[in-house]
Amino acid sequence: MRTKPDRIISILLLVFAGIYLALSFQLPAFPYATIDSDVLPKGLGFLLIILAVVLFFQAKDDTEEDRKRRYVKKEDVIILLSVLGALLVYIFLLEPIGFLLSTILFLLVIPFVLGFKKKLTTVLVAFLFSSIMYYSFNYLLNITLPQGILPF
Repeated sequence: MRTKPDRIISILLLVFAGIYLALSFQLPAFPYATIDSDVLPKGLGFLLIILAVVLFFQAKDDTEEDRKRRYVKKEDVIILLSVLGALLVYIFLLEPIGFLLSTILFLLVIPFVLGFKKKLTTVLVAFLFSSIMYYSFNYLLNITLPQGILPF
């Protein structure tokens, strides 16, 4: 009897959720916080465990149509890997050049990779979204984002 793909995925998700929960229980507690920093990660970890168990028990046999649907074209794989690469570069550049510049660069590159044609819209969204988020976090919420090479 072949193992159902949904069951394999659910077991992998359970392992991931276990590691994720173990790490979330290591987050430091803050004495005067009503809702501590570990609430969301722990909640997401337990939710992932519940959903993985549901997936395990709802697994169905693989049909020929399911196998065909899982096939991914080479072009799509290249796009996915390009987005992953851009995301890793974004993470790497976040501290050195700051949130504002790295987010603008990321939001300029991703639509290009995905084939979005409207350049003006892309530029406006990249600059406006990044600026609004930076201003909101730094000046309205008093949450400091990485400044990087910019003086503000």
